[in-house]
Amino acid sequence: MNSGSRRKAVAVKAPARPPPQRQAETFRRSRRDRAAETTQDYVEAIADLAAARGQARVVDLARRLGVTHVTVNRTLARLQAAGYVSTQPYRAIFLTEPGRTLATECKRRHETVVAFLLSLGVPERAAELDAEGIEHHVSPETLAAFENALKKKS
Repeated sequence: MNSGSRRKAVAVKAPARPPPQRQAETFRRSRRDRAAETTQDYVEAIADLAAARGQARVVDLARRLGVTHVTVNRTLARLQAAGYVSTQPYRAIFLTEPGRTLATECKRRHETVVAFLLSLGVPERAAELDAEGIEHHVSPETLAAFENALKKKS
């Protein structure tokens, strides 16, 4: 690599570590967000499949999410107990009203994060991949800042 193609490093001073109580709060939030990721991924995938194919089936979810049908069935049981889906053996999977609301919110967050990353010059493939993780952890305040920055750019 020649010196002309190197990027100039930008020095950014990292903030000091927060006090232990606030750091514990940060870790609790991160664990809670990770636990919610599966639910969000499933309701979003069910909504996408229902929109594209008219229904979502276990085999379709397994393929879409890269997991086994056993994993899908176990997760669907948890989602049904939580009130996000309704299922019957050997039938399609349907989102309940809370499931549809969550799926809509997840899609909005995902699209906002992708658009923000693209506006920064992140390549499309990287923006899609990165957004899949960021969307589950971005706070409402940060998401609102992304949306405001996007409005200013347009």
